[in-house]
Amino acid sequence: MASLLRKSIFDTDWPAWPAWSTLRSPFDRNDGLIDMLEDTAIRVEEFELDKNFVIRAEVPGIDPDKDVDLSMSDGVLRLMVHRQKESRATDARHYRSEFRYGSFTRLLVLPAGASEDDIKATYEGGILEVRVPMNGAKAKEKRIAIAKR
Repeated sequence: MASLLRKSIFDTDWPAWPAWSTLRSPFDRNDGLIDMLEDTAIRVEEFELDKNFVIRAEVPGIDPDKDVDLSMSDGVLRLMVHRQKESRATDARHYRSEFRYGSFTRLLVLPAGASEDDIKATYEGGILEVRVPMNGAKAKEKRIAIAKR
């Protein structure tokens, strides 16, 4: 049976390019924007455990005594890390370096009930862990009236 549609020479079936199939919009999922910025961002995990809000940050190759500034203000934890470039061989011919050097800052909004007292931080194996005690308070919900004009 013949087709009722006429085929043009321009109607070609393009091959499925693997490179195109892996590309995605940076906004096609919730963490897309973070994926775009991950080269400069400090990667973290956040979870609640034993009445503590735990933040684990991936910051390998630093000295926590010299290179980390950790502070909290108004329910926001500020983590600033400075990684300096080491010069090991002056006569080395460099081809590529994917290591990140410089200052990196991450601001993390803590949940309702997070206490600013007795925060503890430890560093082991390239992971900075911050434990923030939770006092059990829940976020207050307030209904906002909408005025008609």
